[in-house]
Amino acid sequence: MACDTAFRIIARRHLDAVLAQHDGTCRGDPDALHQIRIALTHLRTAIRFFSPMVDDAQRPHVWAELKWLNGQLGMVRDLDVAIERVIAASDGELSEVAELQHWDEKRAESHRLLARALQSARYRRLVEQTSAWIESGPWSTRRSKEAIRLRRCTLADHATERLTEWETTLLKKARKLRKLDVEKRHKLRLLNKRMTYSIESLQDLFAEDALKKQQSILRKLRKAQRSLGQLNDDARGQALAASLNGAGLDASNRFLNRKREKKLLRRASTAYRKLDKAKPFRSSDIAPNSEPEV
Repeated sequence: MACDTAFRIIARRHLDAVLAQHDGTCRGDPDALHQIRIALTHLRTAIRFFSPMVDDAQRPHVWAELKWLNGQLGMVRDLDVAIERVIAASDGELSEVAELQHWDEKRAESHRLLARALQSARYRRLVEQTSAWIESGPWSTRRSKEAIRLRRCTLADHATERLTEWETTLLKKARKLRKLDVEKRHKLRLLNKRMTYSIESLQDLFAEDALKKQQSILRKLRKAQRSLGQLNDDARGQALAASLNGAGLDASNRFLNRKREKKLLRRASTAYRKLDKAKPFRSSDIAPNSEPEV
């Protein structure tokens, strides 16, 4: 399969998934919000994965608008995760009930802003422009030899190069995991997610004999991802708690747990050590399957 065909299949799939969760997210459904964020991250990852091919004059605008949408979704999702954590730790104490009121008020305010954004003309333009760009953006018609080569490049060749590059960077950074501060650890998590989502998006395009290897790699990446995600949720929850009026420092301390942090770092480090022992990506490992129906 050529890269231009693969990109359209994958990007359309994830844009459709974003649209499928729109109404539920507007109604305030936390699960719909979670799913729309996953779909949006998958879409942005696909653009990164195929960036050499799709890097045209329109891509920066498309990317900026998708980033805007992610920001709108992110605040509400962070609050949902933090509220779940507060509820789980609550024993019905009056002080904690009062604290939850602050969280709920902030969540309601943030959701109002999100619903307004999702019903705005800007959101509608984002969907229309992104859809048109995926199908027939300037990247798809450029006539330079390099542009044609990138579109015609097989998915197997591109995936081998891209995933090998990302894996090398990921493992290099992961070796210093225990020394990373919160911001750098967050960047490592994003790189991990980029690899995970790319492999997930490509799974049904892999040949049968490659699936076992990809599943093994995904298991290791997902284990690391879960641990890094929990650490990131802790950091975000602490920051949100400290920013809420009336919640104060005592509330933010509930998200600090040195023992928990050590355990999560240990789990992520173990997953990365196992990944480091796995064979690197090779074209023979990720030969594409025949093209699915579109």
